[in-house]
Amino acid sequence: MGSETYHEPLELLSERTKNLHRAIVSLIEELEAVDWYGQRAEAASDPELKAVLLHHRNEEIEHAFMNLEWLLRNDESFAEHARTYLFTQGPITEVEQAATAAEVESGKDPRTTAPARGNGRSLGIGSLKADGT
Repeated sequence: MGSETYHEPLELLSERTKNLHRAIVSLIEELEAVDWYGQRAEAASDPELKAVLLHHRNEEIEHAFMNLEWLLRNDESFAEHARTYLFTQGPITEVEQAATAAEVESGKDPRTTAPARGNGRSLGIGSLKADGT
């Protein structure tokens, strides 16, 4: 049987959602294996065993990134966040602040990626002027 971590009845889920679930669960499992092999390698007293375990860990990292790439290709939200955060410089929390500021400057609402109202500096609640300008 497949994953037992579905939270909704299977008959209510689309095949796309099931496939995304499969990829996410597989990614989790690969990352767990990376952690396990890393711990085992660090604890190993035999250098040859340590090398074998590190080799296994690296294979699991490869598998994890293959799953991640599939997710990026098949879910726009994953892809959008990857474009924001991956391969950036500086503190990670500042990357989000810069991305949000850039979206506001470009006229997009950073909460929805929809175009913001006005000049991009508005709170998005519309004009308080009687004529709507």
